[in-house]
Amino acid sequence: MKVDYIALSIPIFFILIGIELGYDFYKKLKYYRFNDSISNLSQGIGSQITGLFMKTALFFGYKYIFENWRFFDLPDTIWTWIILFIGVDFFYYWFHRMSHQINALWAAHIVHHQSEEYNLTVALRQSWFQSWFSWLFYLPLALVGFDPLMFVTLSAFNTLYQFWIHTRTIKSMGFLEHIINTPSHHRVHHGTNPKYIDKNHAGSLIIWDKMFGTFQKEEEEVYYGITTPLASWNPVWANIHYWAELWNTAAKSDTIADKIKVFIKPPGWFPSKLGGFKPAPEIDIFNYKKFDPNYSKGLILYVLFQFIIALAAGSALLFLYPKLEMTPIICAATFTILTLLTCGALLENKTWVKHFEFARLILSFFALYLFKDITIFNTLTISVLIIQISSLIWFFYLQNSLLHVQKTPSV
Repeated sequence: MKVDYIALSIPIFFILIGIELGYDFYKKLKYYRFNDSISNLSQGIGSQITGLFMKTALFFGYKYIFENWRFFDLPDTIWTWIILFIGVDFFYYWFHRMSHQINALWAAHIVHHQSEEYNLTVALRQSWFQSWFSWLFYLPLALVGFDPLMFVTLSAFNTLYQFWIHTRTIKSMGFLEHIINTPSHHRVHHGTNPKYIDKNHAGSLIIWDKMFGTFQKEEEEVYYGITTPLASWNPVWANIHYWAELWNTAAKSDTIADKIKVFIKPPGWFPSKLGGFKPAPEIDIFNYKKFDPNYSKGLILYVLFQFIIALAAGSALLFLYPKLEMTPIICAATFTILTLLTCGALLENKTWVKHFEFARLILSFFALYLFKDITIFNTLTISVLIIQISSLIWFFYLQNSLLHVQKTPSV
């Protein structure tokens, strides 16, 4: 039986985030911003939801190679687990490194780097499409003969390990800095400072970066994000904006060769006609400013309420989807994504969100009908209906406050 360790760890993630948030508040560190944190967590929810439609296919891709083409029958011993752990971490390093050096892969991985803050919510800011290709890097392990369930287990724990290193509250780990990936090493990896870009790709062990020449020690202050800030809280746009940039560059390129190179060259590469390679700019510390619109308290409360609904719906779907038919799964996934889209649009003060939110809430009433034959949902239907009606009334009265919110440019 394949256990989803990441889904089971979600409560622990939120407990640790709560602890760090409390410490941040007590020390007045200002490592968290409401809009940025909601955006990060929205990407995490969306990643898990979209992953439901791919996890089985990806697992069976590895499983098929293992069952039909493996070279060896490996015993289930502690040494096999240790070797596989090292193998998973090794291939993760190369997958991660290539995701920074090939535009088509960076287009998916870029989502994880968009936050201009650095805290535990950033660990959950994951691409919705990265898993669609990342599994290919691990196929040599299937060929050697490492059992699929062993691989899935250690791959999950490699991912879980990296949660805690997304923090600024831990400065140094002493001698462990020479062996494992630490918060200090990973802060460098998220930096937009030119000397920090494309460094420290490690998963669990920092030794790979030291072996292959991509290690950089944390020195001057790290500025987080991407070199061209996203300046948006839209979770869908966050996952496709770089693809749009690549297609636009390819369309402006003259030759077929250049059009192809746009997707396989490193970020910053452009055809000579378009100016050639553009290196990352130095940080202008005097004019540096984060994307941070202003909001009314009423809007913040409404966004928080809707986000909690999306989190609850997404979590329920993660644990109950094996018992559901495809139509309810699609319906629940769509509802969750649209709710997250509403949160992002409200945090950007988008003018179209007024009509979008009314339509979303009204359509959700009809969506409840699809769950009428599912016992566990019958007990919740009335509660959900009351919540949605309350949201509709609340949003209607919220419109007056939205008129006084500072407007920001649309993306």
